[in-house]
Amino acid sequence: MTASPRGALALMLTLAGVLSGPVVADEEAAPLQLVATTAMIADVLREVGGERVEVQGLMGPGVDPHLYRQTRHDVTAMTRADAVFWNGLNLEAQLRNFLSRLAERKPVFALGEAVPVEQRLADEAYPDQPDPHVWMDPGRWRWVVEGIRDALADLAPDHAREFEARTEAYLAELEALDDYAAEVLDSVPASSRVLVTAHDAFGYFGDAYEFEVMGIQGFSTESEAGLARIESLVDVLVDRRIGAIFIESSVSDRNVQALVEGAAAEGWTVEIGGELFSDAMGPAATYEGTWLGMLDHNVTLIALALGGEAPAKGRLGRLSEEGGSE
Repeated sequence: MTASPRGALALMLTLAGVLSGPVVADEEAAPLQLVATTAMIADVLREVGGERVEVQGLMGPGVDPHLYRQTRHDVTAMTRADAVFWNGLNLEAQLRNFLSRLAERKPVFALGEAVPVEQRLADEAYPDQPDPHVWMDPGRWRWVVEGIRDALADLAPDHAREFEARTEAYLAELEALDDYAAEVLDSVPASSRVLVTAHDAFGYFGDAYEFEVMGIQGFSTESEAGLARIESLVDVLVDRRIGAIFIESSVSDRNVQALVEGAAAEGWTVEIGGELFSDAMGPAATYEGTWLGMLDHNVTLIALALGGEAPAKGRLGRLSEEGGSE
């Protein structure tokens, strides 16, 4: 993994016009009041910020960020917060205009922008539209974690060393998870290293761990899956004898079930390999309700469903059978 230079995120956001200036805190100041759009960002903010921050996440388990629209309560929370953090890269498409206006009044950090342009994936048909699902690859998510560190250091410079220490501890866990993922996913037979899911959220995962990834829908769940796409994926499942496909916790399983039924009509049985966390994490106050836990869940489930070897309860033995509570 390659770390981004310290301060690169702040510079990037300043140039983009989305950072209006620091909210300086001192030793006696109350915790920073922060709002994060996605649960993944909220989780890392809490890990890096510790007791120096209070974080409100807008999107909980099962919520699709591609379709999410701000509520009146959300607007109040964001306008009162010291700073707002979002993924960007067009993930929260319905919030984009509001956040652009809000950035004229307070610090608003688009953390996905911390990932270098050359490290972003894009749809070949739409090269100007980057894949926003950067949290699916620990190597790229590292840039986001370091961006959070730098943003918090700008907001509360008196606590920069604390944020640095907490970041280093968190990145050690990130690297351990990345090593675990590489090991267990490498045990999946080469012919089975095909990941078929409800929408195209696992491109970075596939790029990191050498899996072929096929989503029924595109990067955004706003895109519709046409009959031709369903039929072409059925042909792939049958021709390549793919035995398992996956549903996602934040996306309807209707199209995935259509693939199962279509393959059955062609004489091939496809199992549902389980439910993956894609655009949302597991329930709050659970291991799967953390970024580390959601990735551990996904990696372990994929490896086992596609014929690889992995401990049933994941890297740390903390996964639940249901992917929910411990």
